[in-house]
Amino acid sequence: MLVFCTVMTGLFMTIFSLATVPMDLIELLFGYTGQWVRAVMAPGAVRDLVSDGLIAGVAGTLVFLPQICLLFFLISLLEDSGYLARAAFLADRALRPFGLPGHAFVPLLSAHACAIPAMMSARLIPDNRDRLATILVAPFMSCSARLPVYVLLIGFLFPARPFLAAMAFAGCYALGAGAAVLTALLVRRTVVRGRPGAMVLELPPFQVPSIRTALMVTADRGLAFVRNAGTVIVAICVVLWWMSAYPSTDPPAQATAWRAEARAVVDVDPQRAVDLEARAGIAESRHALANSFVGRLGHFVQPVFEPLGYDWTLSIGILSSFAAREVFVSTMIVITGATEDPDNAGLLERIRTATRADGTPVFTMSTAAGLLVFYVLAMQCLPTLAVTRRETGGWRWAALQLVYMTGLAYVAALGVRVGLQSIGIA
Repeated sequence: MLVFCTVMTGLFMTIFSLATVPMDLIELLFGYTGQWVRAVMAPGAVRDLVSDGLIAGVAGTLVFLPQICLLFFLISLLEDSGYLARAAFLADRALRPFGLPGHAFVPLLSAHACAIPAMMSARLIPDNRDRLATILVAPFMSCSARLPVYVLLIGFLFPARPFLAAMAFAGCYALGAGAAVLTALLVRRTVVRGRPGAMVLELPPFQVPSIRTALMVTADRGLAFVRNAGTVIVAICVVLWWMSAYPSTDPPAQATAWRAEARAVVDVDPQRAVDLEARAGIAESRHALANSFVGRLGHFVQPVFEPLGYDWTLSIGILSSFAAREVFVSTMIVITGATEDPDNAGLLERIRTATRADGTPVFTMSTAAGLLVFYVLAMQCLPTLAVTRRETGGWRWAALQLVYMTGLAYVAALGVRVGLQSIGIA
């Protein structure tokens, strides 16, 4: 198990080290595409929708595709070599004290790609109680939809420090796995009582993995991620853009005063005029966004998440994530795009440097760390809940899954934030 943990940590370090260049290229490509669209299209709502809504929103997810593909590629190599089957054999000894058989290892491992096929593959587990326990805890495993959020928040916490970033990345996987097995222990002693069944496993021979097979698996999983996430992301980006752009509001008095002052001093002090115009634009954008439909919704739900340090923009990001976790990044890009100039910074930099109305940063260290823990533990996938209902025969287990996981995530995120603040980390 120590070797297995070492191998997986090395895998995460490789992901963070090698995927930087293609991620930067994708972000640069979409940045130029957005600028080109704004140059060739006539000003208006359609141009803003395409450039600030669709292009920026889709880019916020595709920028993480290199890391997702690299993860699938390396795991495929491990599986093809025969190593993961031996990890399942070891896992039987590790999982049994928590009420799970070694048969659950493969569904739990595949849940790192997506919990839906993982729960369906649990049908191969002979004992019904073992199968139910596996279904209930499988969503704790960090699926590929969580990866964009992990990379974004870990990048905020440990910029330009790949070793610490890799440790944090591995920690997210460890936290999810730990929550899964501890929850399994709780489940097997309360609502699904019983001891796990015996495990029989034929170990395949060790062999040199096929690069061709790994590439085919990577292409298939990468395309599936883009295909499944793309439709949801486009729909949510369009809705969010419309909700953030309407209803139209008159500019605030302060912005009007700054613009009048800029016109008055443009011949005497051009630089001051530029600064005043920029301040007026930001103030006008903030005012328009705060009074838009999405701003009103964000302010309505903010009291629920305020103890975690989340403002109304983060509250909107979390709500949109219940449709699909990966749209969190796209949501934040669409929202912050209304308050920041996309030509002055990259997509991710716009999110990192986003500020509240009072000028304080949206993402502090304690807020980002708490939000990272929240996304590790929370149930934020409606299709997964639907599959739980189908596989268990009713909404009772799906409702239990939603309430337990989301409640645990909220409490854990609150604990992380309070704990960091108590040692002087804001």
